[in-house]
Amino acid sequence: MSHDQVVGGRVRGVTVVKAIVVGNTSVYLGGKRDTDGHTHTWTVYLKPFKSENMSTYVKKVHFKLHDSYSQPLRVLTKPPYRVSESGWGEFEIMVKVFFHDPSEKPVTFLHLLKLFQNETVTMKDKTLISENYDEIIFTEPTSLMYPLLINTKALDPSLSQHHQNFEEIERKTFTAIVEARRKIKTEIAELSTRIKNQKESYQIIKQEVKELEQEQNTKT
Repeated sequence: MSHDQVVGGRVRGVTVVKAIVVGNTSVYLGGKRDTDGHTHTWTVYLKPFKSENMSTYVKKVHFKLHDSYSQPLRVLTKPPYRVSESGWGEFEIMVKVFFHDPSEKPVTFLHLLKLFQNETVTMKDKTLISENYDEIIFTEPTSLMYPLLINTKALDPSLSQHHQNFEEIERKTFTAIVEARRKIKTEIAELSTRIKNQKESYQIIKQEVKELEQEQNTKT
């Protein structure tokens, strides 16, 4: 990083993107637990998309649970960034990421804790999985943060492994977009042809009307 890139304490013209996965797993207990009525055990987590140690640039991660839990605010200062609990209902969890340089504002993600099967979740054996890909984007990071962002160390793969094949999801999404564009292009072409034919039909009818009027005028 050359000295002339840093202006006002920030590295100008540089953007660093950190891909992450926010999600949860849950397991049905088979019914209500006698002690508390809970029906599921679950774990919510923040992981790097790639195997890197986020603690190089992440100072701490807050997980804000439902207020019905004792100590609803859980603070983790090192990987793995995850909280395990049990419960009976779904609710939104706020995941807030703080960085080593306080000049970089914290980033917040909202994750809906999923306990029940639907089309948005995946089942693996008896474990329900709900994961979302996201990104933390550092636009012109501070001169303190920049070297931390580009010099991350590898993390134990077991701590960064995610369950969804996001590359396959991206491929399918891209294919669907291409197919949708092709379909729209075809529909536009067909519509243009219909409009052209209608215009030609209108001109023919207009000419026939004109000829009939001229013929009528001649007779009179």
